Amino acid sequence: MWKEQDNKLVREYRFQNFVDAFSFLSQVAELAEIHGHHPTIINTYSYVRLELNTHDAGGVITEKDRSLSVDIDKINIIES
Repeated sequence: MWKEQDNKLVREYRFQNFVDAFSFLSQVAELAEIHGHHPTIINTYSYVRLELNTHDAGGVITEKDRSLSVDIDKINIIES
């Protein structure tokens, strides 16, 4: 579930291993390119944290962030 935190949409994931986490991030990268909007990504082994906000709008949450988050939620993932 996405949370609004410090002017960002934030979501954390835990996967079985690094390969699963990286596979998920590859799909996120493709969506980000389609949206022309790129998240902050933190990845350590099986942990992934995504942060979305719009720098051009002063670092706040906009419809661009909400739209990308909805599409990210459509990725079929298996978390640990």
